[in-house]
Amino acid sequence: MNNPIKTAVITGISSGIGMALVKKLLKENYNIIGTTRSGTLPEISHENLEVVQLDVTDSQSLKNAVQYINNQTKKIDLFINNAGAAPDVFAIEPEADAFKLTIDTNVTGSVFFTEPLLTKLNEGAKIVFISSNMGLPRNADVNGPSYRMSKAAINMYAAMLAKRLQGKNISVTPVHPGWVQTKLGGDQAPLTAEIAADNIYEAINYGMESGRFYDSALGVSEEY
Repeated sequence: MNNPIKTAVITGISSGIGMALVKKLLKENYNIIGTTRSGTLPEISHENLEVVQLDVTDSQSLKNAVQYINNQTKKIDLFINNAGAAPDVFAIEPEADAFKLTIDTNVTGSVFFTEPLLTKLNEGAKIVFISSNMGLPRNADVNGPSYRMSKAAINMYAAMLAKRLQGKNISVTPVHPGWVQTKLGGDQAPLTAEIAADNIYEAINYGMESGRFYDSALGVSEEY
């Protein structure tokens, strides 16, 4: 690989916002390590992109990915937890299998992928969790029980982690990307994944504050 300005780690890059973020950051001269469940990304071939196999619900896969990243990188400047699941987003009542998959992916996987890589973060690094305003208590509704709870949990983790890292000049921010044309958002969503990626990049560089929830579609920090 060449030696671009910064190094980013992004989970869940096989489609949607994750893939759009890869394309955006490659244009901005980032060196990227991205994860997919298959360990491949045929849609994008670039000398500054490495694709690593990761299923965050599988403990051995998680350990292997962490070890690979630790071996391959000296320091991480940008860490984006994007991988997520939303099998019950339109359901009303919790269902056990969907609940477990969602929590394992959106919460447990994110937390235990992040923790062992904290020592790799550069001074001034930024951690972003792609979250949702559906996880804010003021937006409580009847649908998406495990999805809403998982995003509420990751919002709390981000707030707690921000406090842990505040003396190290490392920011931690949960980011709501808006209603986006993804598998979750559907074709009726007003934002393309590319626009969402542009908004998130803008937030990373100019808008978001550590420990505060950020709506990148509106360009504002919000209270939890």
